[in-house]
Amino acid sequence: MKSDSKQSANTLGEWAKIALEKHFQKTIQYEEDVLSDRDPEALHQMRVGMRRLRSAAQGFSPALDLPKAARQSQIGKISRSLGSLRDLDVLLETLETDYQDALPDQENEEFKRALILLKSERNQVFDAVRETLNSEIYLSFKNSLAEWLNRPNYGEMALLPIQNILPDLLLPEVSALFLHPGWLLGIKTKKGQVKINNLTETEVEELFKTEGETLHDMRKQVKRVRYQMSLFTKFYGDAYSEYVADLKQIQEVLGKMQDSVVLAETLSRVLGCDLQETLPTLTQKLLEKRYLSWLEWQPLHQKYLKPEIRDHLRLELLYPNPSFKSKKAFKNKKKG
Repeated sequence: MKSDSKQSANTLGEWAKIALEKHFQKTIQYEEDVLSDRDPEALHQMRVGMRRLRSAAQGFSPALDLPKAARQSQIGKISRSLGSLRDLDVLLETLETDYQDALPDQENEEFKRALILLKSERNQVFDAVRETLNSEIYLSFKNSLAEWLNRPNYGEMALLPIQNILPDLLLPEVSALFLHPGWLLGIKTKKGQVKINNLTETEVEELFKTEGETLHDMRKQVKRVRYQMSLFTKFYGDAYSEYVADLKQIQEVLGKMQDSVVLAETLSRVLGCDLQETLPTLTQKLLEKRYLSWLEWQPLHQKYLKPEIRDHLRLELLYPNPSFKSKKAFKNKKKG
């Protein structure tokens, strides 16, 4: 079905186009700065734009008929290339800012060697990003999506009023998150009651050795739900926005735990050593930081294990705000 210029801004299709156009424009505006490698913030913003673009393509998929070159899989390939470079930038910044001046002299030589090796690796990863952004895949993605935005094709779901279909879009993702096994880590159940275990630093470290990937996967699911829910804040009230803010906080705290794991693994890899033996002070600081992040996670963990909180969120998703005014929201969305 071809786009109709008179189509109401209250439909799923019209809002799909608004979201895709917003995140596409944000993505390509940073392209030149990323290619020139002038500003790490440009890379961060372009990566965020690609992530949100992919989230929009996924969230609105029932209403979209995108060209193959602009679908989620292609967006994901480009996003992963940007992500590899961004992850190295964050890692290097963390090492130089948080740890460089906090190590004893006997560890400094190996620490400096690690920085040199990581910066060399970053140069190689940047070359790969430059190759990606000059590739046929990326150029085809840009051209195909730009053409689609000028003359969009929709699926039949695009005709439905967005408020009628929002619960069906959001509830499956939230249910998948609530069923994630990551919620079961660090808890105990007794007579049907769920309680948080007060784990020691050693117990948390053991948990990460066996279940670190589970928490990492949970963070990715939190991010997907947060990005999808963020698309629709105009249709709900303050309670909905508070849930989105909580998801952001959960994503960040789980991310801090994962970052400490990745940092340790990366240093061990580039130095080719047991980090505990080569950089014991740094290793201990990473363990302490991970444990502090674990303690920060506990109140959020406990909150979202409560049946009443989960029920309230589900009910919130079921009933978009009936006082929503489509024309006003449409204008605000385009300005944003």
